[in-house]
Amino acid sequence: MSPAQVFAAALLVLLLAGCQSAPVQHVRKLFTDDHATQDLAAGIGKYEEGNQREAARLLRSSLDYGTLSTADQLEARKHLAFIYCTSGRRSQCQDEFRKALRLDPSFTLAANEAGHPMWGPVFRTVKSASQMEARAEPGR
Repeated sequence: MSPAQVFAAALLVLLLAGCQSAPVQHVRKLFTDDHATQDLAAGIGKYEEGNQREAARLLRSSLDYGTLSTADQLEARKHLAFIYCTSGRRSQCQDEFRKALRLDPSFTLAANEAGHPMWGPVFRTVKSASQMEARAEPGR
C-alpha cells in the first residue's frame, strides 16, 4: 500500500469512527491491531534499551487497544511487572502478574526470569496465591 493509500484508508476510518457496521469494525480492527503490536514491539525494545518510562508507556498503550493476542498480552504484562518491580512499585508489579495469570493460569516465567531477585519472589507469591484461589473456587 502506498503512503497515499494508507492515508486515505486512515481518513476513511476516522470519518466512519462512529459507524458500528461489521465492515467498518473490521477495517478499524486492522489499523488498531497493527498499532497495538507496533507499540508492544517498541515497548519491549525500549525496555531492552533501559528506557523504562517509555517502555511502560508503550506497553500500556499496546494493551489499551484491546486487540493483542493472549500471548502478546502476557508479554506486555510480564514486562510491565518487571518495570514496576525494579522501580519499587511492588503492588503494581503484583497486579500485572495477577492480570497475566487471569489471562493464562499456566503462565510462568522462564528460568532466568524466575530467578531474578526483584520479581522472581513476587511472581512466586502471586502464582501461589492464584493457585490457592483456583483450588478454593467450586467447580474447578
